[in-house]
Amino acid sequence: MATSYDLAVRAGAQAAGRIQRSLGLRQQIEKTGGAVNIFAAIHELDVPLLLRPLDGLLGAFLNFPSPGILVTTQRPLSIQRFTAAHELGHCILDHQPSLDDDNILRRMPINAEPGQDLQEVEADGFAVAFMMPKWLLALHMKRQHWTTPDLRRPNIVYQLSLRLGVSYEALCWTLVRYKMIPNKQARELLQTRPRFLKEALLAAYTPNNYRGDVWMLTDRDAGARIDGSRNDLFVLKLKEHSNGGYLWNIEQLRESGFAIVGNEVESLESDSVGDPGFRRVTAQPPEEFRGRLILHETRPWDETQSLSHIEMDLDFTGPEEEGLSRAERRRRLMLEAA
Repeated sequence: MATSYDLAVRAGAQAAGRIQRSLGLRQQIEKTGGAVNIFAAIHELDVPLLLRPLDGLLGAFLNFPSPGILVTTQRPLSIQRFTAAHELGHCILDHQPSLDDDNILRRMPINAEPGQDLQEVEADGFAVAFMMPKWLLALHMKRQHWTTPDLRRPNIVYQLSLRLGVSYEALCWTLVRYKMIPNKQARELLQTRPRFLKEALLAAYTPNNYRGDVWMLTDRDAGARIDGSRNDLFVLKLKEHSNGGYLWNIEQLRESGFAIVGNEVESLESDSVGDPGFRRVTAQPPEEFRGRLILHETRPWDETQSLSHIEMDLDFTGPEEEGLSRAERRRRLMLEAA
């Protein structure tokens, strides 16, 4: 066990890096994009995990008769993920049993506070470094063409948090820890609530509630993996060459079960006549959608010839439900099928 706050944060982060390297997570994500699949990692490490509707707790780590993890089913997927990473930190760092409540969301490994439990600081440090390593932030920022100054914009930070699979608030404080923004900037970012950002993205469309997230997807997400939840929506914004008769085939979305709740064309700010515009489609996935989205830009009278197309893997089956994690259930099914 570390003997100071700084050493505890460092010990947690170093342990996270070791596990990432042993699992080859960086190489996997560089190929597929997406977030760290914490539940798949826990299964691969052969650590027992169960999801339960825990009363007053987000999660727990138990070490008798053998190490195991519990995570609540009563929170959004981003909180389930962070909680699972925190409990895995307890396990990897050979900690004493821990019952963890909302305090793990209020603590961030930035500044020491008197009387902090260094075991919890180590587990927090592990969770942050495992779910939001610097290389993963850099990977998504490079893909999206975002720069460090862009991190002063709440909408950018929100979209980055979705791609990392973490909460908006957790990412804000992690950016402070990595010295990518100052503490004052994080507090300013947190004055913008995610609901406001969702409303701005959805424009005229009003969903039944704002519990789900809203993804802004573009051609920069082509080939990536998008991991979301059942209540999520997405806004797909793609350049469309209607001046040449080419239109994005939105029927391909409908045929996959998506509900189209918005469909419009935005003109480019240009003085040239005939420049392409942007097709902006707001869609709601069918419940628990998991599969590959493929859209083609074609002429309606000749759909055999495609000017361009976009593909991405979507998983909108979260949050995790009671029992085994989806990652473990899927892998068991694959073994049975083999």
